[in-house]
Amino acid sequence: MKQSLLIALGILLPFLTIGQTKNTLSNNELNLLFEKTKDFPQHTEFSIAFINNDQVSYYGFKRVQDTIAYVDNSDTVFEIGSITKVFTSTLLANFVLDNKIALDDPIQQYFDFPLQNKQITVVQLANHTSGLPRLPSNLKLNEVDQTNPYNEYSEAKLKEYLTTELALDTLSGSNYAYSNLGAGILGYLLETQADTTYESLLQTYIASKYGMKHTTTNKNKVQEKLIKGRDSNGNETSNWNLNSLVGAGGMVSTVEDLAMFMQAQFNPENKALSLTRETTFKIPAYQMEVGLAWNKINPDSQNTWYMHNGGTGGYSSILAMDTDNKIGIVILSTVSGFHSQNRNIDQLCLGLMNNQYKE
Repeated sequence: MKQSLLIALGILLPFLTIGQTKNTLSNNELNLLFEKTKDFPQHTEFSIAFINNDQVSYYGFKRVQDTIAYVDNSDTVFEIGSITKVFTSTLLANFVLDNKIALDDPIQQYFDFPLQNKQITVVQLANHTSGLPRLPSNLKLNEVDQTNPYNEYSEAKLKEYLTTELALDTLSGSNYAYSNLGAGILGYLLETQADTTYESLLQTYIASKYGMKHTTTNKNKVQEKLIKGRDSNGNETSNWNLNSLVGAGGMVSTVEDLAMFMQAQFNPENKALSLTRETTFKIPAYQMEVGLAWNKINPDSQNTWYMHNGGTGGYSSILAMDTDNKIGIVILSTVSGFHSQNRNIDQLCLGLMNNQYKE
């Protein structure tokens, strides 16, 4: 890589950390990276992992004035927002394989109190076909702390919703409609079934199994490595506590941990992870299929990608992988989920994924 190109793009040296595979970024990757991040606020930070089979390369940087400065942040902890849903569905897959839960069972079977609506099945919570709204009706967003909107949404409030206010926007199983509420209920159902916390389930079934030492819902455990998120104006902002809806978006992690989780997906003998990727619903209008949380697309006639993104008040993130070719990209950032250009993170990921096939 010529230094003149780096200077032309406004990139400070040194820029990259040398991973186990590639020791440089291509011109195309540098151009894409600069173009998709140039509109974000000062001090916004990014952490990226390139996965190629058993090899991983890490790249960290932050915006400084009109430049991109190198940061060694592969073990820095970020909120991952809705990527948590993939882990909630991974817990579900383990329960299914252990014959503790059946995907087609009505969720009423797993609660010892009567639900207001009894149509919903377990799989419909995982693939967003439950007919539930995006958020519960007794979560009044205009009345809560906007910097931590779910903080006061307790188990008692969730149970109140389930028993007295649960109402469907559409017939269960008929349409795809993204629902944080549905994923939150699924996490709560798993806690109820196992009689333990979501955090305990996460550590037992996933984090300890795959060596994900900085992946948790308890931010106190990783406080020293937790980077401050930034709001849409670039100011430091509060972390989010998802409380009773933790299964919808309450996790934090690092690109190192998520790269290990992705590499585990490449093992066809891993039945739980394979189950999460099996198609459970098709959405022809978007040329997309849904597994258990994973979104499945075909960028061309030969390849299949599994993807999920996430966003909170101070962070945006995305995972994308091709399990057949054993490649993937992880991006974690301090770009607010409410930033007007936050979808640039998704576009950056897609561009970097496409470039993986050219190497």
